[in-house]
Amino acid sequence: MPQGNQKMQLALVDDHKLFRKGLINLIEMVCRDCLILFEADNGIDLQQKLREGPEPDIILMDINMPKMDGFATVQWLNENYPLIKILVVSMIDKEESVVRMLKLGVKGYLGKDVEPKELGEALNAIMNKGFYYTDFITGKLVHSLQNDKDPNKTRTDALRLMNDRERDFLKLACSELTYNEIAAQMFLSPKTIDGYRNALFEKLNVKSRVGMAMYAVKHGLVALENIN
Repeated sequence: MPQGNQKMQLALVDDHKLFRKGLINLIEMVCRDCLILFEADNGIDLQQKLREGPEPDIILMDINMPKMDGFATVQWLNENYPLIKILVVSMIDKEESVVRMLKLGVKGYLGKDVEPKELGEALNAIMNKGFYYTDFITGKLVHSLQNDKDPNKTRTDALRLMNDRERDFLKLACSELTYNEIAAQMFLSPKTIDGYRNALFEKLNVKSRVGMAMYAVKHGLVALENIN
């Protein structure tokens, strides 16, 4: 939950108004500290709402929407509002769609038939840890990478898993700097660095800093000669 009396500020982007109302009811059931700032019908509508008001902490977003779908909307958010976290809530569970969204940097992916308890867990995890990846979602991502036989494409996919700041963190994590020193060098708080570390552990399917460094070297993300 947000610290103190601060509310977790949310926005909903989905072209089905009835579903949005149902989702709001679910959110109110599982999150007393959540505040719905606004609803939007699609990415174009979202752009207008963001220009008019405050930024939400988390956007719950569908994929299939008219005018500007979820993929294009996430790309636009990455470029213009990179601090907003995105939780996809969609009926689409095809591996290519799930993996594509994860590579764009969304912080979680749920089906529209999500149970109230899991929705609450996802919101809290994204707010506090920075991500919410179920075994189902992580498995699809790992399967996609493991079945890619082209090393150049594997490297490209590995890069797409991460946003620019996570890539910067990964390079520094492959050095002898402590996490606190990395935080100072990136002008970020240690808590934010912890979020990057935990997110990369999930995205790269590793459990330690050593595993993360090995992954980076294996996929050509960091050259051995640059590690010191």
